[in-house]
Amino acid sequence: METFKTIIEPFRIKMVETISVTNLEQRKKYLTAAHNNPFLLDSDKVMIDFLTDSGTSAMSANQWAGIMQGDESYAGSSSWNKMFAAINHLTGHEFVLPVHQGRAGERILYGYLGGKGKTFISNTHFDTTRANIEFSGAEAIDIPIEEGKNPALYHPFKGNMDVVELEKLINEKGAKNVSAVILTVTNNSGGGQPVSMENARAVSAICKKYKVNFFLDCCRVAENSYFIKLREKGFENKTYEEIAQEMFALTDGSVMSAKKDALVNMGGFISLKDEAMALACKNLLIITEGFATYGGLSGRDMEAIAIGLKEVFEPDYLHYRISSTTFLGTKLKEMGVPLMWPIGGHAVYIDAKALYSHIPVDQYPGQALVCELYLAGGIRTVEIGSVMFGKYDDQGKLIPANMELVRLAIPRRVYTQSHIEYVIEVFEKLMKNRDNVKGVKITEEPLFLRHFTSKFERL
Repeated sequence: METFKTIIEPFRIKMVETISVTNLEQRKKYLTAAHNNPFLLDSDKVMIDFLTDSGTSAMSANQWAGIMQGDESYAGSSSWNKMFAAINHLTGHEFVLPVHQGRAGERILYGYLGGKGKTFISNTHFDTTRANIEFSGAEAIDIPIEEGKNPALYHPFKGNMDVVELEKLINEKGAKNVSAVILTVTNNSGGGQPVSMENARAVSAICKKYKVNFFLDCCRVAENSYFIKLREKGFENKTYEEIAQEMFALTDGSVMSAKKDALVNMGGFISLKDEAMALACKNLLIITEGFATYGGLSGRDMEAIAIGLKEVFEPDYLHYRISSTTFLGTKLKEMGVPLMWPIGGHAVYIDAKALYSHIPVDQYPGQALVCELYLAGGIRTVEIGSVMFGKYDDQGKLIPANMELVRLAIPRRVYTQSHIEYVIEVFEKLMKNRDNVKGVKITEEPLFLRHFTSKFERL
């Protein structure tokens, strides 16, 4: 492949969407009305939307063309057959259940396997995964490697699971009480960091030894495959799709939010090897999502997923995707912004605890940065720290998260280089005023997933 200093978007733009350009006074009013929680902002009040990369991709001309062929038959549609074939080819799993998005798959699979006295172990559970597990009465335990807890430290696979701790936990809990081990690739809550094939093999071997279910949370499996090919010896000559297929072959099943690496705005699936488990989950699917060959999706959604699961492994696309994210992270690092290093695939994660070292964790430095980014430049981001993962002890004192991060999740095929340059300029302004920023306090919060709907007051 020829190498150039400038990485161009490997696509042409055929349709555009207007961005509402706002000023500081407007944004102050909008943020106050949203109770200092960008989740509560209307999208037309946002200039650059880095809240999530989930369901925010721009679809290709081929996907839009496929949508026109959507077979909306209730049962056995041709669109389902295409989606099944694409997933079966990728995962090698015989049983596939379509769902409307990833958390629906989590609710069905982990709800079926969960319950009081059960344990799920992960490199890091994402927020919806943890919520579905804990809602069932089970416990969710995170065991990332120690290097993954230090944002500034370089490690090529900071998303890895601590396999020594894994075996220890299985023995402590009793294998029959460990419902599943879940490897999230890339590790979203751990800073978007990749997982090595060596680590996946080690996790798989331990799970086989103790006869524990091993599942892949695979919503960014193509991006993870890119890092394996780039950084792990022995994979230089394999395609990205072949690397993903090798990882799936180690597992008993997977859950995917197709809203990420399937390049669509809605959809997901569960894939399983075990027929009895698949049948039990199918019954739950039919009760809560829809019939087994559509599962809450329209035929046109399934067409787009089948196409997206092929497009996401295209080398030019993945090179652009990872390079553009790395460009933003590198520029921020060069100006002194503390962040999770190295840069992951789908997002840049700012270390808010280091950026605002004067703000105590119980005043949520990450949420403070989220507010500052919106006020300074209309950029919407999300806190991944003690708002998202913090808990309270019996005395009501905050038990903080391991890290106080703010995620700049970059939608796929949406923003151009000038948008990224604008984000860098906003950070230049923020760095000049970093010592004067105050924390926030929570004024209202729900029991689960509090970052979505909590209300805050700026101190």
